[in-house]
Amino acid sequence: MKKKLAVVLSLMLVFAVVFCTACGGKTDGNGGTTAAPGNSASDAIAKIKVGTGGNTGTYYAFTTAACQILATDAYSFEVLSTGGSQANIEGIEDGDYQMAIVQNDVMNYAYEGSNGFNEKIQSFSAIGCVYPEVCQIIATKASGIKTVADLKGKNVAVGDAGSGVYYNATQILAAAGIDIEKDINKTAASFGDSATQLKDGSIDAAFITAGTPTTAITELATSTDVVAVDLGDEIIAKLTAEHPFYAKYEMTSKDYAFVTEPVSTVAIMATFVVTNDMPEDQAYQITKDLWEKQSEIAAAHAKGKEMDTAIAVSAIGDVPLHPGAAKYYKEAGIIA
Repeated sequence: MKKKLAVVLSLMLVFAVVFCTACGGKTDGNGGTTAAPGNSASDAIAKIKVGTGGNTGTYYAFTTAACQILATDAYSFEVLSTGGSQANIEGIEDGDYQMAIVQNDVMNYAYEGSNGFNEKIQSFSAIGCVYPEVCQIIATKASGIKTVADLKGKNVAVGDAGSGVYYNATQILAAAGIDIEKDINKTAASFGDSATQLKDGSIDAAFITAGTPTTAITELATSTDVVAVDLGDEIIAKLTAEHPFYAKYEMTSKDYAFVTEPVSTVAIMATFVVTNDMPEDQAYQITKDLWEKQSEIAAAHAKGKEMDTAIAVSAIGDVPLHPGAAKYYKEAGIIA
């Protein structure tokens, strides 16, 4: 009798595992199951937590404006101020955020496990590149800094901890033959803190990678004489050759009123990413609304005017598109 009972129980266990697998589940290694990512509106993440950057930066302002327009009856967004790109990606990995806006260079570092990432993080995928982020070196006029070479020996803010600004600063300085660890007095600071320290004279210059005009710098310029440092053609050529995610960018008075003559620098792309666990239908709808409601986003924030489907997928590198985003781009004829 015991033998027959054991056989029956074994058959029931096999049936349960097969049934769970057929329903889209998978074993969790402990005899249980975990649900496969949903794929319908009923599986939508009701409140999407979105990682951005400091609350005085363009990431926060732009994403807040965009998410107000992207919200639907099925889901809403909670936009959070964070330490920036690296912190956002790690936050998705940890389950703290389901969506984020990040630098396209940093998301590729995460995917390959380099430059600040000790191991590969591949729990996220791309929705699309939205606008160029300008690598800005802002210095006080009193510092006398006019070129990148002039930063040697100066007090320089190199970005918030966990942000991509540090790597931009490292690469730009290296292209000029400057070691970020030895040749400058570096300090970690957010955009807002950098502006405060420039104002009180505790630093001479700050690296800021963000869409222009950056609120913290615009406000700083109302009370402090500042300049934007020109990188020069030689540094730009070296940077773009070694790091293809950079593109040349020319700052003008359209960026800031204090830029009276063109300033040559570089830019990368601000990119929306989401957790791989987001249902395909939800990612599809977010992507569709992002581009088909561009005029509304542009009316809410100036960076929306710089959005262009022609560059939406051209700079994502090795990071895959979320299947929902890919579905939209295929329907729109943007990718094959």
